[in-house]
Amino acid sequence: MRLTLFDLDHTLLHGDSDVLWCDFLIAMGILDGASFAPRNADMEARYRDGSVGVDEFANFYVSTLRQRKLAAWEPIRRSFLATVVAPRISDAAKDLVRQHLDAGDLVVMTTATNRYITELTARYFNIEHLIATEPETIDGEFTGRTTGTLNMRAGKVTRLHQWLQHRGQRFEHFQSTAYSDSINDLPLLEAVQRPVAVNADTRLTALAEQRGWPSISLRAASFV
Repeated sequence: MRLTLFDLDHTLLHGDSDVLWCDFLIAMGILDGASFAPRNADMEARYRDGSVGVDEFANFYVSTLRQRKLAAWEPIRRSFLATVVAPRISDAAKDLVRQHLDAGDLVVMTTATNRYITELTARYFNIEHLIATEPETIDGEFTGRTTGTLNMRAGKVTRLHQWLQHRGQRFEHFQSTAYSDSINDLPLLEAVQRPVAVNADTRLTALAEQRGWPSISLRAASFV
């Protein structure tokens, strides 16, 4: 059995879903740009260099959903997918996912971004299985907090094992591949048999070269 794991942001998607979501909400007037944009930029920079805390990162972005019901967000997130996310997905990314699906792999999108923002993107790729950070809801309304183990850094490995166990499967029984751009996903890349660096950041590029891991680009020509 083959298990293929895809990170989303900067891997299958040119950009970061959380950052793009905040920019989108600012453009719509839902978030105040003057106060939120600098915090968004700071969070992105500290994520890239690996210095931001997992809880701080996840709860900062999930907080953008606070005090709105799922039904109220639905047309907004659909517009976000159509106007922001889809144009940033290259044919190469879609083709790679399709190859693994056609081969009969168990394909999983695994992302630190919360489920509500990313589940439409997973469907766009025809990826049935999504492991993501979970936003808390009470009575159909987002609280602005996360729940459960955060799907980031070592949490991606923990959540993967939990997900497989729930399915009655074991990670060790699979031939496993993971695609990611970021040094933040090093625990996941080290856990699989075939790690692949995609559009990799500087630290992951150097590590991939050192360890002999494949390194590829999935960027569209307009984003190179």
